[in-house]
Amino acid sequence: MSGHGTANILVVDDDRLVLESTCVFLSSCGFEALACAQSTLACQRLQERNFEAVLSDIKMPDMTGIELLDAIRSMDLDMPVVLMTGFAEIDLAVDAISRGAFDFILKPYNLHHLALTMKKAVNYRRLLRLEKDYKRTLEDTVQKRTQELADAMNMVKNLSREVVQRLITVTEFRDSDTGAHVARIGSFAQCIAEAMSMPTDFVETIAFASPMHDIGKVVVPDSILLKPGALSLEEFEIIKTHTLIGEKILSGSLHPSIQMAALIAHSHHERQDGSGYPEGLRGDAIPIEAQITMLCDQYDALTSKRQYKKAFLHEDAVKIICEGDGRTLPRHFHPNVLKAFSLVADRLGAIRARLNS
Repeated sequence: MSGHGTANILVVDDDRLVLESTCVFLSSCGFEALACAQSTLACQRLQERNFEAVLSDIKMPDMTGIELLDAIRSMDLDMPVVLMTGFAEIDLAVDAISRGAFDFILKPYNLHHLALTMKKAVNYRRLLRLEKDYKRTLEDTVQKRTQELADAMNMVKNLSREVVQRLITVTEFRDSDTGAHVARIGSFAQCIAEAMSMPTDFVETIAFASPMHDIGKVVVPDSILLKPGALSLEEFEIIKTHTLIGEKILSGSLHPSIQMAALIAHSHHERQDGSGYPEGLRGDAIPIEAQITMLCDQYDALTSKRQYKKAFLHEDAVKIICEGDGRTLPRHFHPNVLKAFSLVADRLGAIRARLNS
């Protein structure tokens, strides 16, 4: 047993002479042998100390070796139990092997065989312990590496979002009245998507993608974008190109969030009744993410002050969207999006108030 530390073995036998001689012999072999004359007491000893193997007689008055085996396995499945048996009890010993006994030796036992069997039992216990320690270490390492990878991925995700947000501010800075517009659109879209019971991935993606809806305005001349009065037909045609330009800026990405942003940029001015632009799409031909963003954009435009208009009160804007005012009509919006908007309109008002503050 050198090099591995002393192995504790519990020896159980009601025959005092056999018990003492066995313990003396095992001690001479380098084991730490603890004698126990009662099998019921052996269960208590196993709970009090750490043992690496148990050597037990089968035929004992208070609890047989087979019963002791069952009791030990209920406490510790990995504990190797070696049974000592007479030749007449060999069938019992073979049955015990099928019930989880490590091995058995015949009485009167061969000393060399006894030492070898107990050494194998101890090594078995130690190998199991090493295997469990290795698995635990491996699991801890995998968990740690998984967490590190998750942290790294989260950092990249946050970085990507920050870069996108900073790019979006390019369009914000051109019009001080719309500085918080993109932040509001993302929150509004998320709120409406949740009210529509859209999948979690969709809700998270539209909250990220919808603020990019007007990114194409970066190429619209200030003389048109910031014009205080009404636009001419020619100027309006130029404004309309921001949808196609935005799609072109965002197209070709392999990232689902940017792919959605490209769809929204292209179609967020399309209307359910086909009166929108740039394609005049109608009904379900318009991507639902664009229809959600379009309504959010309309609500925010109504409740925002522009160089050419005053801001409507929240209640008035909700009424215009739900009932129409001649220019904005309910038929412009997808029925499910409009229904969700009406359900969470007060939440949108609270979001606007919070972001504006």
